[in-house]
Amino acid sequence: MTLTITPLYAAALTLLFFVLSWRVIRYRRANQISLGDNDDKNLRKRMRAQANFVEYTPLALILLLIAELQGAPGVALHVMGLGLLTGRLLHAYGFASTPQNIAMRQAGMGLTFLVLLIGAVAIFAHALF
Repeated sequence: MTLTITPLYAAALTLLFFVLSWRVIRYRRANQISLGDNDDKNLRKRMRAQANFVEYTPLALILLLIAELQGAPGVALHVMGLGLLTGRLLHAYGFASTPQNIAMRQAGMGLTFLVLLIGAVAIFAHALF
């Protein structure tokens, strides 16, 4: 079986991770903060946006990959992938805004959780039935 859908979302999400990481690196360089956060609220916010991405995205991509390997319909995979990508974009934007855009941040987390929940339930159901 050739994987055609998961790689698209893995690549797009990796680009988003690159942007989040670059924001941390650029801020560290501009403010000469090599280690830790130097009690800098702006750096801490950038670091948490990046870390939150890393905490949720890999598991969602694994679920997407398993669903694709189990033969889930392409439409379902794209709905999951687009939901994840949109959720992560909304969360990152809401988190990075000054002041934070709480509604976008919450919408992003909601979408991310929805993808995780639907993916887990669907894979579990497919494995049992």
